[in-house]
Amino acid sequence: MRAARLIKMVLLLQARPSMTAAELARELEVSERTVARDVLSLSEAGVPVYADRGRAGGYRLIGGYRTRLTGLGRSEAEALFLSGVPTALREMGLADAASAARLKVSAALRPELRDAASGAAQRFHLDAPAWYQEPETPGLLPAIADAVWDDRRITARYLRKDTEVARELEPYGLVLKAGVWYLAARVEGEYRVYRVDRFTAVTAYEGVGTTGPAEATAAAEATGASDGRFRRDESFDLPAFWAERAAQFARSILREEVVLRLSARGVHQLPYVTERAAAREAIARAQAAGGPDEQGRLTVTLAVESAEVAYAQLLSLGPEGEILAPVELRARMAAAARRMAAVYD
Repeated sequence: MRAARLIKMVLLLQARPSMTAAELARELEVSERTVARDVLSLSEAGVPVYADRGRAGGYRLIGGYRTRLTGLGRSEAEALFLSGVPTALREMGLADAASAARLKVSAALRPELRDAASGAAQRFHLDAPAWYQEPETPGLLPAIADAVWDDRRITARYLRKDTEVARELEPYGLVLKAGVWYLAARVEGEYRVYRVDRFTAVTAYEGVGTTGPAEATAAAEATGASDGRFRRDESFDLPAFWAERAAQFARSILREEVVLRLSARGVHQLPYVTERAAAREAIARAQAAGGPDEQGRLTVTLAVESAEVAYAQLLSLGPEGEILAPVELRARMAAAARRMAAVYD
């Protein structure tokens, strides 16, 4: 534990010109007295840590000291080899680059740690595609990935329902969700999401005047991106953007409501048979409004995609959920219950 903390202290001091005892204590989650003892231990071990005195003082490394990857422990090395998703790297055309990087890291490790790559791969595997789906790699994914890595504008043709449209895009990032690739791109000043498998053609801009329509060339000249690259907004956060858009999408498809009365077990099961966030919100509202009745049943108003979808989802609750409204759905559920009772009678 202490050895790992000492390594982390050295790496922190490598990354910053200077750090106070209070800053190091906060990062390492120890007391300032422990920081002082650790600095002394590093100095005794030959690590050139220098203490600047005074109000603006702190600790820093001198002499351009840099630690080496040979300081990695087994757990750190295995975590490093787990950081990539092999299937995704292969689909984006980055398998060779990733392999070269792993070889370089392996060569820098101590001999007793060089089995970390195979050890991690044999213990953990990420299977990104959803169940019951045959994963398909979009043919244009490597070209889009190249443009994303290079911050290069693309002109693309995209299928929107039954119509093919043309777009000039600034590709910001790729997301792999349940086996489906999505592109987050800026177009006309706003960020949008596109399914990669709906692109029918993609061409990267090589430079102003070399390809693309005149308006795209003018836009590139206006932003100073004469080599076809765009200026990335450094405040753009891909994980946060995706989480927000995913939540918006989930809410947008929930256009109807169903009122149902749930047993205690039904309350527990509801988030597992319908849209989870909508189920939890419905349960929380019902509990705040008065909670269960004298029979211990909770009446909730649940947002659903449609009556058809609700029928398929809520049927699995069986007797743990009773639909109160709409009356058409209640009647359909009652008819299904009668048919099921006849089967098992």
